[in-house]
This record gives sequence, C-alpha cells and structure tokens, in this order.
Amino acid sequence: MINHIVQFQFKASLAPEKVQETCAHLVSLKDKCLHPTTHQPYIKSFKAGKQDSPEGNNNGITHVFVMEFGSDQDREYYLTKDPAHLGFVKTLDGLIEKSQVVDFTEGVF
Repeated sequence: MINHIVQFQFKASLAPEKVQETCAHLVSLKDKCLHPTTHQPYIKSFKAGKQDSPEGNNNGITHVFVMEFGSDQDREYYLTKDPAHLGFVKTLDGLIEKSQVVDFTEGVF
C-alpha cells in the first residue's frame, strides 16, 4: 500500500465555511475517484482531520488528509489523470497558504 499524505495551511483570511467546504470536497474524492477500467473507487482508505498535535511543531499546517492507494499505478493515475482529483486541485487557487505532500510505502526504509 502507498500512503499519500496531504497537508494544508489554509489562508487565515478564509471563512471557516469555505475551509469546511474545501475539506469536504477533498474527502468526497474517496467515492468520486473511479478507476479508469473498473469504474470503481480505487482509493483504499481515506482519513482526514484538523491538525491537533500539542507539540507545537506543525509549521502552520492546519489540516491533514491521508489516502491509501493499492499500487503505484493507482497513485499515478490519481495525481496526473483522474478528472475528479484534477478538478479539485483547480478549486484550491487562492485558498491555500502552504501545502506539503509526502508519500511512503509501509516498511520501505
């Protein structure tokens, strides 16, 4: 499994309703992103929430989204071709102060 972790710092001027709407849109991709041949959802799991670490080391990150993909090919399709994901990315203009994305395969060091 490939873990894909997306972290956002929303702009401070953004209305809380817009933050909530944007988060809900991203979470909805679990069901909206369909495999190009099976036409079934291919994101294996999706977890999301507001950053709440007490360590004070979040560097401004406010929200975290963790997706699991079953293969490199699924992740590549999601990142470069999936119309639902690419459409979502277009909605982020002007909303995000900072973003960070990291991926890992469990057990590979």
